[in-house]
Amino acid sequence: MESSIIMLDDWTDQATKQLLQNVVERKKKYEKMKKMHLLFLWFAVFYSFGYLYVLYHTIIEPYSYSLWIMLSKFFQHSYQLYTFLIAVGLFGGVKIYHDKKEKAETEFHALRCEIIDRSKDLWRNEGWMNRHKVFQMMKDKYDINLYHESK
Repeated sequence: MESSIIMLDDWTDQATKQLLQNVVERKKKYEKMKKMHLLFLWFAVFYSFGYLYVLYHTIIEPYSYSLWIMLSKFFQHSYQLYTFLIAVGLFGGVKIYHDKKEKAETEFHALRCEIIDRSKDLWRNEGWMNRHKVFQMMKDKYDINLYHESK
């Protein structure tokens, strides 16, 4: 558990601390998926541009007078097809990481909204008056907004 969550005062019970820890973990998972998606996306884009540049100078430009000859030269060398399939595979990986990122964001946002909705139950009596300290700590330290539900 995060040290700043452990050090919360007495008016925050253990279940609430665990809920806050879970939202921090979901935020980290979302940030990781976001970075991986962006990394895969840029790699796929640069790989594709490089592949298209090579394809243009080795097949399209020299054999532009006939589509049939361009296609036969493309399929004549197996590395052309493999590099094309790698580019398609990279964009498939981008789609997979995009879906994982969206799922992680949905999970994070749902848990964050649950904390906001249940805040009256989580911080009772004197805790209700001090919950803003927990919200401010989460905002400052982890960039998690618990004040309202909008993203």
